[in-house]
Formats: sequence, structure tokens, C-alpha cells
Amino acid sequence: MEKTEYIWLDGEFVKWDSAKVHILTHTLHYGLGVFEGIRVYKCSENLSSVFCLDWHVKRFFESAKIVGLKIPFKPSDIEKAILETVKKNGVRSGYIRPIAIIGDGEMGLYAYDNPVHVAIAVWPWGTYLGEEGLKKGIRVKISSFVRHHINASMTKAKVCGYYVNSILAKKEAKELGFDEAVLLDSDGFVAEGAGENIFIVKDGVVKTPAPHSILPGITRKVVMLFLKEFGIDCKEERFTRDELYTSDEAFLTGTAAEITPIREVDGRAIGNGEFKIVRKIQDKFFKVTTGKDEKYMHLLSFVDFSK
Repeated sequence: MEKTEYIWLDGEFVKWDSAKVHILTHTLHYGLGVFEGIRVYKCSENLSSVFCLDWHVKRFFESAKIVGLKIPFKPSDIEKAILETVKKNGVRSGYIRPIAIIGDGEMGLYAYDNPVHVAIAVWPWGTYLGEEGLKKGIRVKISSFVRHHINASMTKAKVCGYYVNSILAKKEAKELGFDEAVLLDSDGFVAEGAGENIFIVKDGVVKTPAPHSILPGITRKVVMLFLKEFGIDCKEERFTRDELYTSDEAFLTGTAAEITPIREVDGRAIGNGEFKIVRKIQDKFFKVTTGKDEKYMHLLSFVDFSK
């Protein structure tokens, strides 16, 4: 990770190396905190865009509400702070991480009287699954780890501790020589990637798992808008791993992964490797995120580096 100069912490900018918490921070011990991942894209010499800022901040606050965490700022405060953090650090293209954590004080499982701290960091970061993966597709493995059941964890919240499940799945896949993991739900249907949503294409129809045990991603939502514009049928419904094996195309979506095609699952090649629909979505996505598509300008919040 490339360090930047400042992190926004509880309403103030502090130096990167000074943004610290106590070793008894509750979230560090028990995992109850919420976070977001947001991207900033360079649009022109002086202008960058933060993609779907209001949707991300809304989900940030909804995640906190789901787990009963009270963020001591308004959504408008966080939106403003994100834009200021991007500008103050001069990051033209990269990744933004807002996080809300329970601080030190009471230990044990119930510590809802402890202070809640909010931080925002930004740093330059390329494609999560690699530029080669964007072009040629990645190799994925069906994980031996299962995605959270909807009543074991409230899956619509983006909670820090939930990602232990994803870390274990990712570690297993990487150590077996794959690029990424795909998790099944507790009923054995395809759920999502370790940190991404998944889509398949068969006979011109696109499917993505219904929002039951998955985190309904913001990039997923945007892709579905694109498919509607293209006149391509997209169904939110369960599908099995053998449907994934026999799909014509498959791809992952996410803030970090963007739009990444899957070329192989469990050693089985997907389709003929042309990725026709994926390429169409990718082209649209990068035009939209860099401010080259007037129809979707409402999804962008601009940072002007000339001022």
C-alpha cells in the first residue's frame, strides 16, 4: 500500500502515521465495526470523480443501523469529509476507506457505551484482481467455506468481522493456485466471490444471485442499470455451481474488482473466452466512472484539484 499524507479521524486531519487506536479497541478484539470501499477515478487534468458516493455513504449508515452502531456524524458530514480527504491527499485515482469502530472502554461482548470512532483514508490503488485479470479473466475456485446464513449474520451489513469468512476462502483459493474464491450459500447455491458479486451469462440472459445471503453490491446495482439500458435480460435468481460451469460468460463485480471476467472455474473453462457481454459492460463502466457518459453523471461527485 502506498501511504498518503493525511487520514481524517473523528473530524480532524491527522498525519498517516499518527492515526492510531488503543490496543484495547473493542472492534480489534470482537470485529464489530462497519466500513465501505469507494473508488476515485481520474477524469481530466484537474478533475477526478468519486463513484456513487451517496450510495456508499447511505450503505455505511445502514450497516451501522443494522448492528446498532451510532455513527456520531451525519451522512452529509461523511460525504464532505471523503471529498476533502481525497483532495487534501492529492489522490487522482485510487481507493477510499471510511470505517466506524467501537473504541476502548468496556470489554466483553456488550460495549455499546464505548465511543465510536470514524476514520477516512485514501490511497492510490490499481485493479484489485490485476490488469491481466481485467483483460484475460481470472481462475476461481468454489470454496469449501460457505457464505454466512442470513440469520447467522445480517448479510446486508458490511461488517468488519464478517470478512474473516472471506479471508479464509481467499487464502484457500490462493494457496491452491487460483486467483479468487466463489462461495456457495448455506443451501448450496452460488452466492458471491470472496469480496465481489457474481454474474453469469447463458444464451444471452444474465443471472445474478438474489439478494438473500449476499451483500448487494453497488457496482452490482450499476451493472444491472447498464444491462437494462442494453436491453439484456437480467434475472435475480439462484443458480447452481453446474450452471456456473456451463455458462457462456461469468464475471465478478465490486468496487475493488470493478468488472472482472472469469475464464475458469475449478479447472473448467468458461465459454469460448470472448467475454462479449462482459466487454460491453467494462467499456460502459470505465466511460461512466471517468465522466465520459452524460447519462450517468449523477453517479459522480467531482473533486477539482485546480482550486
